[in-house]
Amino acid sequence: MPHEDKSMAAVLAAQDPIVQSLVREEVDHGVLIPLKTTLELRDDHVTGRVLITRTPVKSANPTISLLRDMLPEEIVKGVPHLRRCAKPGDLPAHLKTQFMNETPQSRQIHTGKSNWIYIILGPESQLSRDELVQALKTVEGLEEDIFIRSVPVPMVAPTSQIQAAMWSQHFWPTLYRKNNPLGPHPAMVSRSTEEITDDAAIWMTLAHQVAEQSQAAGHGEPMGACIVQREEGNKVTLVALAADARWRCQGKTGCTGNPMAHSVLRAISMVAQKLVRAENKRTDTFQTPILEFEAFQDKPLLDDEQKVFEIDHPSPDGYLCHGLEMYLTHEPCVMCSMAILHSRMGKVVFRHRMPLTGGLCAENRGSDHPSLNGADGGRGLGLFWRRELNWSLVAWEWESNGCLKPLPVDQMIHA
Repeated sequence: MPHEDKSMAAVLAAQDPIVQSLVREEVDHGVLIPLKTTLELRDDHVTGRVLITRTPVKSANPTISLLRDMLPEEIVKGVPHLRRCAKPGDLPAHLKTQFMNETPQSRQIHTGKSNWIYIILGPESQLSRDELVQALKTVEGLEEDIFIRSVPVPMVAPTSQIQAAMWSQHFWPTLYRKNNPLGPHPAMVSRSTEEITDDAAIWMTLAHQVAEQSQAAGHGEPMGACIVQREEGNKVTLVALAADARWRCQGKTGCTGNPMAHSVLRAISMVAQKLVRAENKRTDTFQTPILEFEAFQDKPLLDDEQKVFEIDHPSPDGYLCHGLEMYLTHEPCVMCSMAILHSRMGKVVFRHRMPLTGGLCAENRGSDHPSLNGADGGRGLGLFWRRELNWSLVAWEWESNGCLKPLPVDQMIHA
């Protein structure tokens, strides 16, 4: 099988002619760094306490059945990443030592091949010790003095086999179920990164070019957005290209510009206009805008924007930006981040972090950034992957290898 040429020249040569004609700057591969979620950064070591007991092996099933009968299901299954039952020999060393030295009977239980087993009863905060003791006394074979202890355990599932092994040594026998309860599955991130890594620099370059053009024309800040659709076989189609236009018809005195003309909103709106255009062609209709002032400034302002806008949407039957990819020169603000989510974007890649105003990164905003002189933007929001939102996507920061020059902006600006 011949070796596939993944040089930037070969990747660019494989793109549509319109893309090749638009790329005027030198392009070279960069590095994709997957973003961490708020949970991955903050809840990685959250611990709580659970109550445990121990029974002869023959009494384990009656004990577990008793728990299922007397406790709500959410308590019985409250810590699925921990082994419900553990042999004395499988306990962490510090628990073995602690329990073995409590009584002569405990030493006997931990000596040789034991016929006893430890069982997690549930989270301590949700259980009554007195009720548990009275209930466990009805199980045949248990010690006269019912054994109940409180032990600390991780309350979130491990994100790797290595972490599960470490927690098994320090807390309680832990299971890794090959998932990531704190964010996107590692296999999903790896697969998605592999899909976009060869051509990401092309789309980032296009966003970079329109950003510079818009600034030179006085339309807005040097910020740009590029939206593409990736199909099976890794065929990529350019869908939208938009620059920031916040200063157009606004002026720069005493205001932050038109927030509805951010590059993200303009790009998403151009996708929407293409879908409407396709629908109008099918129904042979045309809707005349009724606005006296076009607040979104979402008509093409630059030649490159116009060239891409004239291309029909490759999948005009889909929902807005469902599954599309967006490449940005700067981390989007909170408003634009939510617009990205509501549009059902599939992937987002940005180049420059906005440590005070960005909405995608989960790290605390600005407090430890050396160039901000102690300014603090609060806790990072990590909006690309939040449990309480009804959409999530995979996001990366892209680092140039030096081919594209930086596009510095005021750190207080909302991109």
